[in-house]
Amino acid sequence: MDISLILGLLLGILLIGGGIAMGGDIKAFINLPSVMITFGGTLAATFVMFPLKTVIGAVKLAQVVLREPKTSPLEVIEKIVSLAQKARKESILALENEPIEDPFLQKGIRLVVDGAEPEFIRTILETEIDMMLERHKSGQKVFKGMGTFAPAFGMIGTLIGLVQMLRSLEDPKRIGPAMAVALITTFYGAVAANLIFLPIASKLEERSKREMILREMMLEGVLSILAGENPRMIREKLLSFLPPSMRLETHGKQEKKGS
Repeated sequence: MDISLILGLLLGILLIGGGIAMGGDIKAFINLPSVMITFGGTLAATFVMFPLKTVIGAVKLAQVVLREPKTSPLEVIEKIVSLAQKARKESILALENEPIEDPFLQKGIRLVVDGAEPEFIRTILETEIDMMLERHKSGQKVFKGMGTFAPAFGMIGTLIGLVQMLRSLEDPKRIGPAMAVALITTFYGAVAANLIFLPIASKLEERSKREMILREMMLEGVLSILAGENPRMIREKLLSFLPPSMRLETHGKQEKKGS
């Protein structure tokens, strides 16, 4: 579970709700017509702009945001190094039955075992990375679109409320509800866009970049195994993909093993 995402959403809801409660009655900010206009309109416009499969795929992709990655880059590096050590001691064919959890790394090792040329392996795996980025971009576009639609439909709700209010000037009892729709829809649209949709889109973009770096690291590891490079050199090469703090953590572990 992504703690920062959950913490941010809860903190935002609590602060906004607390601010409303301190200034008056929180029930005044609960309005069903405003919800229908803002969220219903946003959803409708999203279906108009994107195919249904793309929207469903974006929702499934958003679930990835709620989960931390199963494997860390350090674990991937150690797995690649262990594969390189086995290939050096025995042979590349010995990697055929080696258990590998990550499908991308598994595919690369299978290509190595099958005797594919380095350029062919690079082309196949780079295509996999490109297609992954395209899928992720589709999900990001859906949430960015929703982040754009929500404030727009908030303004539409405001216009609807103002029209109803102007038509009800002779009846003071109807002015209040109409004015509530006019203002609360804008509030809903701004909160939905800036607390939910746009942050999720940015989160997906950040996760996509991390996944791309991880897969590029796997690609280099696979090609290094095929080239028969020294496992220690492979580790140092792959560590260059990581931030300095993670490299220091790895070197510390290696020093403890050596002692």
